[in-house]
Amino acid sequence: MAKQLLLTLLAAGALAAQPAYDLLLKGGHVIDPKNKISKVMDVAVSGGKIARLGENLPAAQAKTVADVSGLYVTPGLIDLHVHVYSRPGGKGLTGSSSVAPEAFSFRSGVTTMVDAGTSGWRTFPEFRQLVLDQARTRVLALLNIVGHGMGPEGENDPTDMDPEAAAKMARAHPDRIVGFKTAHYAGPGWASVENAVKAGNLAGVPVMVDFGYLTKQRTLPTLLLDKLRPGDIYTHCYSGHREELLQDGRVNPAMVAARQRGVIFDVGHGAGSFYWYVAIPSFQQKFPPDSISTDLHSGSMNAGMKDMTNVMSKILNLGSSIEEVIQMSTWNPARQIQRPQLGNLDVGAEADIAVLRLDRGAYGFIDSAGAGNTGNRLLVAEITVRAGRVVWDLNARAAANWKNFPYQKKAWVK
Repeated sequence: MAKQLLLTLLAAGALAAQPAYDLLLKGGHVIDPKNKISKVMDVAVSGGKIARLGENLPAAQAKTVADVSGLYVTPGLIDLHVHVYSRPGGKGLTGSSSVAPEAFSFRSGVTTMVDAGTSGWRTFPEFRQLVLDQARTRVLALLNIVGHGMGPEGENDPTDMDPEAAAKMARAHPDRIVGFKTAHYAGPGWASVENAVKAGNLAGVPVMVDFGYLTKQRTLPTLLLDKLRPGDIYTHCYSGHREELLQDGRVNPAMVAARQRGVIFDVGHGAGSFYWYVAIPSFQQKFPPDSISTDLHSGSMNAGMKDMTNVMSKILNLGSSIEEVIQMSTWNPARQIQRPQLGNLDVGAEADIAVLRLDRGAYGFIDSAGAGNTGNRLLVAEITVRAGRVVWDLNARAAANWKNFPYQKKAWVK
């Protein structure tokens, strides 16, 4: 009996000696818009979850401690508009123009990506198998209202716009499909938008619109004030292609009225949808975006867009505060896609975290036309944590020094 008691006490002592946290991010300026936090705090992670936020948490209680003083600690960034449906032999966005999620997510602080309409209901099962289920990044999808998605066939055939089939696919994959997308439509009338909204109503999810081309009938006021619902998302809001800015330099009054009725405005930078001549007057007229996104693909990443932190830096230099920029990149998009469990640092939430450095100096930024503008602040991703695991560490802040590292030394012998 005494022996058993001794063993129990020894086991309890060993358990008590175990560190309480797997990771402690110490001394950073925490910005969590959902919880209205903007102050210096420590963030502790255990078992893949946010375990605790507080001041001066003991470093001895953590297996790994990262000194992030002077940096910003935020929820993992959510990129609301990407294209990651890369498949063998495919062309365009459903192939060679899409990129692998991990190629651009973690290195820019992004832990959640939303593929914006690259797949439709016909192609989503393959997209899920090839990409979504393989990625370490959380990848969600806005399903294209065109059944085959953004394939070489284009997105103009109303006979391939089946809202019932699209809604059925969304209901079959509620863990991944968060809405619908219509894009690049160059046909007559409103078939793409009306079918996407019908699918959204059937599945109870929002619609994102890349408006495509204007005609005398297809006008921006009609789209924003008559066709879209509160909670639907107008992406490429600073493109200028659809009279977002009128010839007299005013922001289109339809955009102001649409925001008042609950339509969401997203950046969707891309290779051809963000221009200084639209964005600067829009900010001067107090029309910032609701969410920041990249429209990531192989064309945009090598042009003016670059990555999520570069787009965030542009919005920061246009006049938004750091707290506003973080909200546009975390809590706002989480709510837009009806995922309130994301985009925050709630205790118990999955530990998706971005640690960002804000540099000050003289920097240049490029729009989609190749035009330059200057700014004095630049955001850089220092650390990215996905589900409690450090997946990006730019300057070895969370890494053990090599002298103390427990190398597993093995000889490679055939």
